Amino acid sequence: MDNFRSMALPNTSLLLLVLQMCALAWQAWALVDLRMEDNVEVYMDESAEIPCLYTFTEKPTMVMVQWFVREREGHRVRISYSDLTMQKVDEDTSYSNRISVLSNSDGETLTIQDVKLSDEREFFCQVSGLAAGNGEGRTLLKVFDPPEPPVIEGVLSGVSVSGDSPLKIASCETREGFPKPNITWYRDHIPIHPTTGLANVVTLVTKEFSGLYTVQSELHYKVTKEDKDAHFSCEVSYFVPGAVRTSESKGINITVHYPTTSVKIWKEWPEGLVKEGDKVKIHCQGDGNPPAPIIFSREQSDVELDSSQGLLVLKEVSRADSGAYECHSLDRDEVVDTLQLTVHYLDPAVVVPKDSEVMLKGESLTATCNALSSLETSTVWFKDGIEVGRGHIMQLQDATFDTAGQYDCEVTVPSLPGLLTSGSVHIIVQGAPQIKDAEREIELTEKVGAWVNLSCEVRGYPRPAITWSITGSQSQSWREVVKRETEDQVHSVVILKVSTHTIAVCNSTNDFGIETKTYSIKSIPFSQTPTARKTSADNSGVIIVVIIVSILLLAVLGSVFYFLYKKGKLPCGRSGKQEIINAYSTKEKTNKDDIVVEMKAKKTEESVLLKGVNGEKKPPNHQHP
Repeated sequence: MDNFRSMALPNTSLLLLVLQMCALAWQAWALVDLRMEDNVEVYMDESAEIPCLYTFTEKPTMVMVQWFVREREGHRVRISYSDLTMQKVDEDTSYSNRISVLSNSDGETLTIQDVKLSDEREFFCQVSGLAAGNGEGRTLLKVFDPPEPPVIEGVLSGVSVSGDSPLKIASCETREGFPKPNITWYRDHIPIHPTTGLANVVTLVTKEFSGLYTVQSELHYKVTKEDKDAHFSCEVSYFVPGAVRTSESKGINITVHYPTTSVKIWKEWPEGLVKEGDKVKIHCQGDGNPPAPIIFSREQSDVELDSSQGLLVLKEVSRADSGAYECHSLDRDEVVDTLQLTVHYLDPAVVVPKDSEVMLKGESLTATCNALSSLETSTVWFKDGIEVGRGHIMQLQDATFDTAGQYDCEVTVPSLPGLLTSGSVHIIVQGAPQIKDAEREIELTEKVGAWVNLSCEVRGYPRPAITWSITGSQSQSWREVVKRETEDQVHSVVILKVSTHTIAVCNSTNDFGIETKTYSIKSIPFSQTPTARKTSADNSGVIIVVIIVSILLLAVLGSVFYFLYKKGKLPCGRSGKQEIINAYSTKEKTNKDDIVVEMKAKKTEESVLLKGVNGEKKPPNHQHP
């Protein structure tokens, strides 16, 4: 038996050796084709699917699939196993609760849920078909998390152009991105490339505890004056599954400090021409930043004018303020600008003759009105508010009493309405008294004992003196009731009682002569009605009108009576008709007589009565011109 066992062992070993050799020979002919993607890309917190596809050249009797992951230390750890009879996820690994494996006829798919940054590693799929062949593939899982939009900030203090080297002008930050994002700087949308002495970018990358990256970038730039209007921005570029994306910040303007190279001076107020008495505002501004203090002065004068923040205010300017004004910045004395200020004026009007002038009737006079001005003037003459002439010369020809009065001249500047001056001259015309009324002798017929008003109005210079001479009337039967006087006029009104034959004479005298006006009053008995001029003619016209109206009334009444007769409303007897006709005829006559008498009385009264001193009619007293 022992010999048999000793003989059997070599035979068994030989059999195994033969089988192995056969298997090796078989494997040399049996192959497996395994396909996996090089990379699978996925966003963080999403699910990743890693396919493992395989085919055998010979149908295997047994297929075993194992999934492995490479640890940070470099070794591999199995996380899943499956064969024809079972499929299981290995326990006690970091993927035990987050993976699942789905098998199909083409292979298997490993699904990883809730992908983390730490999942970015290699995953291996190992397939064994025993005699049918073995194979292994790998896939690198890449995880992405986009960063936050970039935040840009410029320096608050401003940047000077006088620096010798680039200075920090802005910073840009983007937070929590994976993989590490990149920052690019732009000036007016043109990329800024680091250049020695002109531009430099300092980048700081921070990896957070979460594994995400925060990138901070500082732009150091040598600014010029032209950069004051430029806009700087930063752009973040980052990877996402299958692409590269960018996010641009807002543009910012950098405060650039630069010296003054020019100044500008201008008159802000008033608009247009300047006249004496105006408030003048003059501005001056330099192009430096920050603005340098401005100094004002008169041309060829070292005296500094009082100003504030580039504003010079001149109050109530006069012609002495005319001239050139200069301004310059405190940091650059040689940078100067000049403004020529002209203050226009209009002197008080000078009228010749001055104040007043005495003329004789019939004389002529030339008056002038002049006002010195820096601009062209216009002169207008007025008398009692009415324009009587234009131009600085006024001619008065063949003077009359109507020529007398005050003449005002007004001088204006058409191109500058605010300039205005005026003057005046008082003209006095000397001459003998002159009765205003055309009639020098007036005849009247009045009742004896009636009271009448007599008026006398005289012009002259010196002012005439008026006296009344009354004949045919007792001294106590007349008196002066009105006396009005002006510089060259006198108006006198007397009231007197008419006697048998009364003559009233108004005597007016001055240094140049005498003028009279005579009233001759013819008396009639008290019982007679005085006849005034034009009374008969006026009453005749009234009588004609009354007759026409009466005829029209007769026609209307006749039509009415005829209509009533036809309707049977009136008695048909002859006596009735006669009575009506007689009554109507009597009424017509009476009305006509009444109207005629009344109109005569009214007209006579109006022609005799004159207004009293206070403007009311006084029946017993009559005034005659």
